[in-house]
Amino acid sequence: MSVDALFQPFQIKSLKLPNRIVMAPMTRSFSPGGIPTEDVAGYYRRRAEGDVGLIITEGTVVERPAARNDANVPVFHGEALPEWKKVVDEVHAAGGLIAPQIWHVGSARGQGADWTPLGKVDSPSGMTTPGNRKLEPMTEEDIADTIAAFGRSAKAARELGFDAVEIHGAHGYLIDQFFWSGLNDRNDRWGGPTIADRARFGAEVVKAVREGIGEDMALILRISQWKSHDFAAKNGHDPDELAQWLAPLSEAGVDVFHGSQRRFWEPEFEGSDLNFAGWIKKLTGKPTITVGSVGLDGEFIAAFGGAGSKPASLDGLIDRLEREEFDLVAVGRALLADPYWVQKIRDGRLDELKDFERSALATLS
Repeated sequence: MSVDALFQPFQIKSLKLPNRIVMAPMTRSFSPGGIPTEDVAGYYRRRAEGDVGLIITEGTVVERPAARNDANVPVFHGEALPEWKKVVDEVHAAGGLIAPQIWHVGSARGQGADWTPLGKVDSPSGMTTPGNRKLEPMTEEDIADTIAAFGRSAKAARELGFDAVEIHGAHGYLIDQFFWSGLNDRNDRWGGPTIADRARFGAEVVKAVREGIGEDMALILRISQWKSHDFAAKNGHDPDELAQWLAPLSEAGVDVFHGSQRRFWEPEFEGSDLNFAGWIKKLTGKPTITVGSVGLDGEFIAAFGGAGSKPASLDGLIDRLEREEFDLVAVGRALLADPYWVQKIRDGRLDELKDFERSALATLS
């Protein structure tokens, strides 16, 4: 099958992409003390040199005491900002485009057992898992400060010269904790029985980010049904409920939805072949990014257990892209293992594609 559909230009507001391939955000934990290093800048520059259409950085956290759960996850405030400027400059010098993913982990625990939060952990209702209430719920003051922190990081992204901004609202982290009835049982304006009620916090974050970046800069929101500790969880159990979830977020200012699933080819609801990103586009009319085991035969969760993956056909993906089920394609592990994956796909050098091995997680290649 021709790969031409992957190499068509795409524009949304001031963001002009040369192709449809996005580097998916992947936590790397190579920023000691939260400060990205020259190695981090080089890692992103190599993907720009490899002709990735848009690079979305690893999650980088807003200014709240317990916004991260790993000492080597980068922050997006204070002393880290001049170093992020170096990252932007390196990517731009290589002809690339880049967006930071701004993030708050909420009550999600990290991989390391020795991490101690620097302050009170933010959580909608004090739960770490459904029914497991160990923390104090966020106060109105906590919520207001967190929303403002997202806005400040967004404004900094614009000032540093980033090309777009992505908000991490997926995978069981703070924004998604507000979305999910399993972790949000608040009875004030930040909770409620419906997903539309529980979407208020995410919508207010979107509004703050929009104010920070202005109207001409593209705002991407990553959402998912699944959580890192519950793959079967859903915020929207059917198309109607999904529409109720998406509407306030779309109205708040999202330009592009990044619909995360573990395997992009799986249908979201019975009776339709549309995947998650496909349903989002159908219901909102806005551009979407699909993601989930693109280009590899194994899904990414298994990689953390040591599983490797081999290159896989893109025929099904391209067929969906040609049908305009979604607009952009995010690639994770294949690009982590090989910064020149895009060029090899474009040029038909399929015999040069690399396997993904867990060892790739241990280095910034």
